[in-house]
Amino acid sequence: MKYISKISFFAIGCFVLASCSDMDDMKPEGNVVSDEQVNETTTAVPERVAADLAGVYSYMGKQYCAFPNDTRDDDFGLPAVYLSQDLNGPDMVCDNSGYNWFSVSGDYSDRNANYANPYARYANFYNQLKLANDLLASIDPATENPQLKQYMGQAKAVRAFDYLGLAPYYQFNYQSSKDKPCVPIVTEATADYSNNPRATVEEVYTQIMNDLNDAISLLEGYVRPDKTKIDQQVAYGLRARANLYMGNWAAAAADADKALAGYNPASRADVSTPTFCRLSEPNWLWGLLIEAANITGNGGYPTWPSKLGSFSGNGYAPGTGVYKRINPLLWNKISDTDVRKGWWVDADLHSPLLATVSWNGVTGDAISTLEIPDVKVKFLPYSNVKFGMKSGVGSTTNDSDWCLMRAEELILIKAEGLAMSGDVAGGKKVLEDFVKGYRDAEYSCSAASAETLQTEIWKQRRIELWGEGFSIADIMRLNKPIVRFHGSDTGIWPDAFAFNIEPNDGYLLLRFPQKETNNNLGIPPTENTDGTQPVAGQNPGLNDGVTD
Repeated sequence: MKYISKISFFAIGCFVLASCSDMDDMKPEGNVVSDEQVNETTTAVPERVAADLAGVYSYMGKQYCAFPNDTRDDDFGLPAVYLSQDLNGPDMVCDNSGYNWFSVSGDYSDRNANYANPYARYANFYNQLKLANDLLASIDPATENPQLKQYMGQAKAVRAFDYLGLAPYYQFNYQSSKDKPCVPIVTEATADYSNNPRATVEEVYTQIMNDLNDAISLLEGYVRPDKTKIDQQVAYGLRARANLYMGNWAAAAADADKALAGYNPASRADVSTPTFCRLSEPNWLWGLLIEAANITGNGGYPTWPSKLGSFSGNGYAPGTGVYKRINPLLWNKISDTDVRKGWWVDADLHSPLLATVSWNGVTGDAISTLEIPDVKVKFLPYSNVKFGMKSGVGSTTNDSDWCLMRAEELILIKAEGLAMSGDVAGGKKVLEDFVKGYRDAEYSCSAASAETLQTEIWKQRRIELWGEGFSIADIMRLNKPIVRFHGSDTGIWPDAFAFNIEPNDGYLLLRFPQKETNNNLGIPPTENTDGTQPVAGQNPGLNDGVTD
């Protein structure tokens, strides 16, 4: 599961995309625009570009994106990337089992340049960049065609989204490291992909902001057909996320506010049952539509409900017991009056959310101990029941949708942006209004300074966005340690995963996959090789300010 063989590297030398099987010119950075494509810029027609844009979007949730010639059960698009990121963090625990396809993220051996997991986390974004760049190369940038301008805006926003999925993981945060090397920039104008050094953090974020500024302008007045597409509000949301990562606090709050127009958080009732699985959920701004007809691989095993959820009738987590669980250090910090405490079963396998669903004829806590041969083993303490199944608990299709942006993230960005830009009272009110109104009627925030309020917001992000892929990006931007346990008590962590990591440890940075360093002379294999793999019991005295 871990290694990519030399034969596999040769076989995937030209990433054959599921959405466009004839792209034999694909290169590791997602570049290469042919002369023919450049010559087509003045002849592009909206119908053809619309088809290309559909390919850009559909790529995000495709199975076997990174390894099209190898049907790996850990290759299911962006949800696999986000699961990897959260398993790198302090709050998601999984058993160290042979059935755990993401064990490399638990023990940090995913910093090996020859492993499949870090390759997929790099290739997923650069492959999509290739599609966005090809689309942009096929349109005259001076076009006055309204449809083509909208397509350009969406492609630029997707490109910014991809760089936001890379930049936080290949270098430390913007404030401390903006002049240090991050990832290579590839656009439709890049001439030489084979000798393209890493751009600085500042240069990468300049590219992100330029693309999002253009996207916001180009998408003025655009009414999208559904929430799988990026409209102007989603572009504002992406810019809010970028400003948050850069520490542009006031701008982050302002952009989050614009993105939120017309959206509200999910209500307490909405999240009192397993959910977060339907594009139609009104708090979602943007997401992936995953349909049963498009799940073709290995009986539905290479999907996020199989690995992250606990209710699939055809999945690894329930079938083999590799449930994704919350670290009790964080769970214990959730108030008993907070509806979110029920997003995970407790030590006795109880959750009030289970009373709202049935599986195989049982309801409530009986679901926790339900055993179905070859389908489900009983839950483990602190297993998540946050994520539902679009086709119903026990469904074997695993056709659940995936959220890419929702109102709650933007509210927390707005609160942090206000607090850190000098309006502590305003940020505190935004936070309290959200938590009291939608999650815990008894909530009260005692933070009195910008820094303490920021820590409280980080706690709320860790609870609210658990399992959605934000864990390590937050740790990196806030310069926080990874704290999985305290002292000599390693809790529910498997021995191989029971370690803490200092915030400045070079081993936090992702490594560049061997395929990239082989094909891009601008990135030697010595890049991002600082630090050593953590060992069991490491740094038992670290504290993070949230779980202390």
